[in-house]
Amino acid sequence: MAGATAAAARQERHVSDILAVCRAGLDADAFRTGVLSRLRTVVPVDAAFFATVDPQTLLFTSAVAEDPLGSATPQFLENEFGRPDVNKFAALAEATDPVSSLDRATGGHRDTSPRYREVMAPLGLGDELRAALVVRNRCWGVLCLHRQKSPTGFSTDELRLVHRLVPHLAEGLRAALTGCAFHTAQSFPDQSLPPAESTPPGILILDSSLTPVSMSSEAEQWLADFPTHLWPGSSELPIPVRTVAAHLSTVEQATTGQSQPPSSVRLRGRSGQWLSLHATRLQDPGGPRIAVVIQAVPPTELGSMLLSAHGLTAAQQRVAALILRGRSTREIVAELHISANTVQEHLTATFDKFGVRSRRQLVASVLGGSAATPVASTGSR
Repeated sequence: MAGATAAAARQERHVSDILAVCRAGLDADAFRTGVLSRLRTVVPVDAAFFATVDPQTLLFTSAVAEDPLGSATPQFLENEFGRPDVNKFAALAEATDPVSSLDRATGGHRDTSPRYREVMAPLGLGDELRAALVVRNRCWGVLCLHRQKSPTGFSTDELRLVHRLVPHLAEGLRAALTGCAFHTAQSFPDQSLPPAESTPPGILILDSSLTPVSMSSEAEQWLADFPTHLWPGSSELPIPVRTVAAHLSTVEQATTGQSQPPSSVRLRGRSGQWLSLHATRLQDPGGPRIAVVIQAVPPTELGSMLLSAHGLTAAQQRVAALILRGRSTREIVAELHISANTVQEHLTATFDKFGVRSRRQLVASVLGGSAATPVASTGSR
C-alpha cells in the first residue's frame, strides 16, 4: 500500500513538471523537446512523432520524428493521407476522445492495420498511442508514441493519463505557436533572406513519386525560407510540401462524396513571413504531375487563425473579425444582435490578449503580422 502511494505521488510530481512546461511560454521547438522528455517519465516510449498542424486543414506544418520513424516519413504520409486506417489524426481531432491506441482500435489485432503492417512492423515497432491536441475545438498539433514490438501495449491507465494531459498540451502548444509566430520570428528575422513581399509566387513540379521535376527560381527562394527542421534529409522534400502533395492524392481518390479540406498549409518562414503552400494537379503529356504553389499569405487571410491562436473565444473572434473589417460598434451591434456593452466586453478581452490598447493597434497587430507591445497611453476602444 505504501509503495503504491509513493508511486502515485511520484507520478503526480512528473505530471506537475509537464504542466509547468505547458505554462512556461516556450517556443514550439523547446516546447516539444520539454514535453517529450518529461512525458517519458510517466509513459515510457521507444520513439515519438510530434507535429504541428494548420488548424484549418489539419495538415502538418512541421514535424519531429525520432528514430527509427524518420526513415519511414514518405510511407507514413502516404498512409496518413492516402488510404483508410484506424486512428487517423483528422478523425481523432473530431472525436469525443482525442486519444486512442492501435491495440484498442483494432481489438488487439494489429495486423488489420495497414500502417502497422507496412510501416511500424518493419521498423520493429508494436503498439502506438495517438493524440490530437485540441483546444476550443481547434487542433494545433498531433502526438504519436511508439513502443518496440511486444505482445503488450499501452495500458488503460496510460491512455487515461495522456487523455488528462491533452488539454494542457494543446493549450501549451497553442501558446508556443503564438509566441513563436509573433515574437521570436518577428523579433529576429533572418536578414540574409530577401523581403517576402518582393518575391512572386513560386512553383515546384513533382512527379507521381513526389520527386521534384522542376522548380521556378521563385520557388527556390521560398524553399530557402523554410526552417531547417522541416527538412528530414538533404535530398528530401520538406514536410509541408510532402504533406500537401500527399493530401491532394487523397482528395482525388476519395469516393465518399464528403467534402475535403483544401490541400493547403500555412507556416512561418525563417524571415518571419507567413507562407502558403497549395497543391494542384497538372495535366502533362509526360505523366501525372503535381504543382505546389508557394507564396506569401495575404495578411487578411491570417485573421481567423491568429485570433484563435491568441485564445479568443468564438464570441470574441466574431467581434474582433468585424473590427478588422473596419466595422463600428453600432454596426457590430446590428450585425451580431448583441448590446454595445457586450461588444465592449469582448473588445476589452481581445485587447488584453493581444497586449494592445486600441482598435488601431489591434488591426496593426493582426494584419501586420506581429504582436504589439502594451503601451502606456490609452486609445479609443
